[in-house]
Amino acid sequence: MTSTSPVIYDPSTDSMYVTLREGRVAHTITHDERDFAIDMGEDGEPMGYDIQFASRHPDVIAEALRLLQQGGRRAA
Repeated sequence: MTSTSPVIYDPSTDSMYVTLREGRVAHTITHDERDFAIDMGEDGEPMGYDIQFASRHPDVIAEALRLLQQGGRRAA
């Protein structure tokens, strides 16, 4: 069974992926100090967040969910 949820959490690794939108990932920006990476699209807009040690980073989760709610686009 395939999940259609944009948020996937794996408790065994405490990792979360938030898919903001579908499409081709052009590059990934890694934020080592906050244990996450952002997949960026060809248009320079975020495609998804890969959050490691998610339970330690509610601020990053909130940021990703805010962008998801805005349709994956950064505020101007």
